[in-house]
Amino acid sequence: MLNFLDQDIQYLTGVGPHRKALLVKELEIATFRDLIEYYPYKYVDRSKIYHINELSSDMPFVQILARILSYEKFDMGFHRTRLVAHVSDGTGVADIVWFSGAKYIMDSYKVGTEYVVFGRPTIFNNRFQFAHPDLDNVSELQLSQMGMQPHYITTERMKKSRLTSRAIEKLTKTLLDNKKEPFAETLPPFIIKPLNLVSRDEALRNVHYPKTPDDMSSARYRLKFEELFYVQLNILRYASDQRRKYRGYIFNNVGSIFNEFYYEHLPFSLTNAQKRVIKEIRKDMGSGRQMNRLLQGDVGSGKTLVALMSMLIAIDNGYQACIMAPTEILAEQHLATLRDFLGSMDVRVELLTGIVKGKQRKVILEGIADGSVKILVGTHAVIEDPVQFFRLGFVVVDEQHRFGVAQRARLWNKSNNPPHVLVMTATPIPRTLAMTIYGDLDVSVIDELPPGRKPVVTIHKYDDAMTTLYNGIRQQINEGRQVYIVFPLIKESEKIDLKNLEEGFETLKVAFPEFRLSKVHGKMKPTEKEEEMRRFVAGKTQILVATTVIEVGVNVPNASVMVIFNAERFGLSQLHQLRGRVGRGADQSYCILVSKRKLSDVTRRRIDIMCETNDGFQIAEADLKLRGPGDLEGTQQSGIAFDLKIADIARDGQLVQLARDEARKIVESDPFCVKTEYKMLWQRLDALRKTNINWAAIS
Repeated sequence: MLNFLDQDIQYLTGVGPHRKALLVKELEIATFRDLIEYYPYKYVDRSKIYHINELSSDMPFVQILARILSYEKFDMGFHRTRLVAHVSDGTGVADIVWFSGAKYIMDSYKVGTEYVVFGRPTIFNNRFQFAHPDLDNVSELQLSQMGMQPHYITTERMKKSRLTSRAIEKLTKTLLDNKKEPFAETLPPFIIKPLNLVSRDEALRNVHYPKTPDDMSSARYRLKFEELFYVQLNILRYASDQRRKYRGYIFNNVGSIFNEFYYEHLPFSLTNAQKRVIKEIRKDMGSGRQMNRLLQGDVGSGKTLVALMSMLIAIDNGYQACIMAPTEILAEQHLATLRDFLGSMDVRVELLTGIVKGKQRKVILEGIADGSVKILVGTHAVIEDPVQFFRLGFVVVDEQHRFGVAQRARLWNKSNNPPHVLVMTATPIPRTLAMTIYGDLDVSVIDELPPGRKPVVTIHKYDDAMTTLYNGIRQQINEGRQVYIVFPLIKESEKIDLKNLEEGFETLKVAFPEFRLSKVHGKMKPTEKEEEMRRFVAGKTQILVATTVIEVGVNVPNASVMVIFNAERFGLSQLHQLRGRVGRGADQSYCILVSKRKLSDVTRRRIDIMCETNDGFQIAEADLKLRGPGDLEGTQQSGIAFDLKIADIARDGQLVQLARDEARKIVESDPFCVKTEYKMLWQRLDALRKTNINWAAIS
């Protein structure tokens, strides 16, 4: 027999084939379960009835109990009519106005009948007016039972077909009325009781129809916890299985190569944060299990040096190492950095990218296969079939959100045992988000910069003050520095943005006739783009005009100014990444955020945060709260799908931690998923994995 919640939504009274098609297309609601799990985004207190003489124009949504006195129609031209109903409750007269559906309104709501009118009061012609309010017949509404009214997000297409928030509310009420038996429980008593959670049945009914704010809060808390708990249980079970399944190479030897580098070639003293992270990595490599560690650190914090020292430990133990970067120019910069660090040491480091061809490529491939190449630096080219390692033991993946899971897996498969993996990112990730996106990885953080690094000074300017901006740029270049100027080509298809960049480039050529300029954007051929970048890196051009293609990887210590036009169009993390392109040398560097004067409150706050702090983790936390997890840089590019229906990682951080702690207890107690007392949990998790929730992406 079909489960009640698995029934087709079209068979719910009030739906039918046409509404079902709309619900599926607009909200992906295809079953009773989808509808009951489509939660309200806000609630309005419907427990109080106001009199018309109590209303004021600054009130939010309110309700009055009034009788329709008469209707009036006003011709608006172009076959449009404005319909006005005059209503009274004995204390005054108000108007209700509709701009469409006049015939339907007059057929549905009769003169002389009393209705509960619910909407936002405004003043028009010295009289209170409600535009397109909800109207309910008093006899149908049961005023004594009204509490918090749910509001659901709907689309314009739905509203045109009268599938409004109120319609969703009525459909949900019909479904709940039809469900006579309690909804099946999905959490065991040993979790519910200590945490004082309400039952699933009570939560599902009260989340849609709470009588009081307390009912609403306890229902949402229960459903949020459950959602986050199963996400964490899935992640931790996956991580536990992986650790059990894959034995890691044991690198106990810290030998001559590491020591030669440490005592004779280390360019500067390690920070305490770098020392701490190297200890964590060494412990992993000697544990007998495969390391999967995420290394977070702001631009310039010394992640590459930590990665090199870790790779040298692998080499001391007779294995090769590999570092994979998302772009050719970043791979080339890693090669130059590693060779510069190693100096005269006898450690062969080679580059493998798409531009390495012919005899040179053949020689490098032979060196990889016979083990003489100790460190390979490359792009996705390193995971192609012709690349065969002699003994691959350690892999560094830089800016990993640029690579898919399948690509990383192909790299791991080039070794008999999976190599130890160090994932590096310069995009600081809030702890609660890291627990969900990278829940199967151990996390290390480099949270201090090497001594001598000067924080970048960030300044906000308006786009009507170009003269002083240009004077500042000219002064920096005359002192021997270089400058980035960024325009917001955020989506490659935005022709207007491309035009802005082209026009901006021409304007800058006129403004700075004495300097040489480069131009880089995503519409250019890769070879052209790489050549322009190389000219800037080599100092042949003084100004690089670009889009966000330069946010990752360009390392030009001589560049001291980053100018970002239309800064209001960028997210915090993206602004921070762009700012990270400067401040890499010994000179004071500047980031200039240029915006229009008229800004929204959120945008102004975003720019203020950038000017207040250089701390990437503070910025990431603020970005998460301002934008939500799905919009953060990196999460979209990695394919992470946040199929969370009610929880909010930005605002439910404590609940994420609580859910993780509870899930960890289960996995540690029952790693093989066989204990009877946990049967409900494993069955529920398996059922969730078979739904349309993107559990594979989450883990």
